[in-house]
Amino acid sequence: MKHKFIAIEGNIGSGKTSLSRKIASDYNAELILESFAENPFLPKFYKDPEKHGFSLELFFMSERYHQLKNKWIDDLFFSTKVADYFFMKSKIFAQNNLQSDELLLFNKLFEIMLSSLPYPDLLIYLHADVKRLQYNIKKRGRAFELDIKDEYLESIQESYLDYLKKQRKSPVLILDITNVDFIDNNDIYNRIKGLIDNEYQIGVQEKIIF
Repeated sequence: MKHKFIAIEGNIGSGKTSLSRKIASDYNAELILESFAENPFLPKFYKDPEKHGFSLELFFMSERYHQLKNKWIDDLFFSTKVADYFFMKSKIFAQNNLQSDELLLFNKLFEIMLSSLPYPDLLIYLHADVKRLQYNIKKRGRAFELDIKDEYLESIQESYLDYLKKQRKSPVLILDITNVDFIDNNDIYNRIKGLIDNEYQIGVQEKIIF
């Protein structure tokens, strides 16, 4: 693989963990998965976002930071890595979930942590419309996600796309997978692998619709 660190991102229910697993397996890369199930504030947040948003985002940011930091400290040979998130995710979700005073403090802590973390050599963003996201969310059946509103998913999507268009740290592939299933369709998956094997300039590439 040409890239030493690939981050696969997307909205809730876009399939980023599934794609990360397949890519890491096929390229014999180290897989880094977000341990969202260990966040005790997640079910509470969906019931009362204003009360538990700050605790939720601080916990997530801390876990992501320590996981990524330790992966690089412990890896003397800098093996190829595939992650189902990138650290900027913390800021994107915080912008949607926190009050202004909470966000001010959160961003100060975020910038301190970000300064010591690597940026992906390739960032893949899985784009799907809200109807498809809701279908995937219902299909996997996590109880605390079943009442997520369309408006919330749309807000997260807009925040991601706004950041991706402005950032100048990593090459970005936006893959519109609204109408395809890359898990069971090998032709689609092999097309994605072909895209990963290419080299790209910094910034967002032309959007690819499958």
